[in-house]
Amino acid sequence: MTTGRGAFSVASIATVLLLSACASSNGPGTGPVTVAPTGVEGEWVSADGVAVSRFSGGVFETVATDTGNKLADGNYSYIDARTVQVTFVSRLRQTTDTVNCALATQSQLNCTSSTGQQFILTRKVGQV
Repeated sequence: MTTGRGAFSVASIATVLLLSACASSNGPGTGPVTVAPTGVEGEWVSADGVAVSRFSGGVFETVATDTGNKLADGNYSYIDARTVQVTFVSRLRQTTDTVNCALATQSQLNCTSSTGQQFILTRKVGQV
């Protein structure tokens, strides 16, 4: 539920919670080699496109796509090979929440907040 311009619901913030960059390396005599992300590592976009969430090495953050302002940050841990639990602080509401996300495919993350709100994150293009 949006309460005004610039305010985001828990679902929007949670949707924006997941991000991290692809790894790349240079081999001898070769150009850059992009390594496909594993698990949830990488950048994920909310269904409404208002936020990008990054997952990297257990650290989670979500930023607004229009301003780049940080909306939430926290950490995540794997429950199993395809499921992560994200605990984050909303920078807008100054509240802490937990979201469980299941890797449905390499490009889709299905998430449920602690209040039961469901949302989908899509891996940012070019990271599969």
